[in-house]
Amino acid sequence: MKVIISKIVILSRICAGFVFIFSGFVKAVDPLGSTYKFIDYFYAFTIPWLEPAAFPLSILLSGSEFLIGVCLLLFIQNRLANWGALLFMAGFTPLTLWLALTNPVQDCGCFGDAIILSNWQTFYKNILISALVIISFVYRNSTKCWATNKGEWLITAVTALLITGFSWFNYQHLPVIDFRPYKIGNNISEGMIIPEDAPANVYEQYYTLEDTTSGKQVSIESNQYMSDSTYWRKGTTWKFISATEPKLVEEGYQPAIHDFSISSLSGEDITQDVLADTGYYFIVIAYDLKKSERKCQPEINSLYNKAVADNHKFICLTSVTSSEIEQFKTIHNAAYEFYITDPITLKTIIRANPGLIILHKGTIIAKWNSNDVPTYDKIKMKYLNK
Repeated sequence: MKVIISKIVILSRICAGFVFIFSGFVKAVDPLGSTYKFIDYFYAFTIPWLEPAAFPLSILLSGSEFLIGVCLLLFIQNRLANWGALLFMAGFTPLTLWLALTNPVQDCGCFGDAIILSNWQTFYKNILISALVIISFVYRNSTKCWATNKGEWLITAVTALLITGFSWFNYQHLPVIDFRPYKIGNNISEGMIIPEDAPANVYEQYYTLEDTTSGKQVSIESNQYMSDSTYWRKGTTWKFISATEPKLVEEGYQPAIHDFSISSLSGEDITQDVLADTGYYFIVIAYDLKKSERKCQPEINSLYNKAVADNHKFICLTSVTSSEIEQFKTIHNAAYEFYITDPITLKTIIRANPGLIILHKGTIIAKWNSNDVPTYDKIKMKYLNK
């Protein structure tokens, strides 16, 4: 019996360790994505004043999860690893239950964009992980550490430095693994296609009807109402009173890209013109010009001049007001045209503010953080006229 228990404890600890490592890693790959998710939570909890803490918290969360996972998997730091895992699950499991019940955000962000789970799926997942963590915690003293005390702390320190440095690298550049539908090589138009046989959203709506002879009122579902002529045929005694708002009960097919659009400042939609263009489109992405990194603007202006001289298109997508755009153009001598796109879409396209992508026939052929934008000559040699 002891052997069986020992194997269960070891297996539980290993499985929990892998989950924590994976969860921390995918967040460290995309620290800005985790930052945006923290901001969503702050607004859901009506504490938007905490927004400046979102980025530090994203680094801390990914690093802590990864470090706990490594310690569990390597059977070091028994006390700290098990207590850390237990406190994590004790805090996040009730939180995910609340999210499942109230649905203030659609996705908890537990696994970044690598694996998207519904709030109920996340809660059930946390119940399973909590069971593994509890088993490991209860029997934490039964596992012996193979390393010396100094060895344990050395591994812990090196792991913490590596995961923090990895997060910072992905923040300063772009995620080394892009889990989003706008990654290099993807065609935006193809990502928006809905198959003809794709299931549609299913809605539920109830009608309140009254029998004019008896005064009796009934509430019936709209489909039942349409299929039963008793309630609507000529001469019926039933009278329509009211209807509830349609409620989504089953989500249909959702294309990978469903919210991409480009509008001029006057409201003209140019989305299909951009996606169908057979030339090259240089697109600066700056979801918020007020928060946009400014030191790269001279290089972007130079890139614009050379790209346009070679008859390529060059535009900027943002989500701010016309007056803010005009102010920005004046201050930074930006001669390129500005267009409007939803800020969430812009944040999804590229984890930078600003960033640059190049489109060719609707396909993303390159993208950079503003820290890494190469010279026009290098871009032309590697990406253009192929």
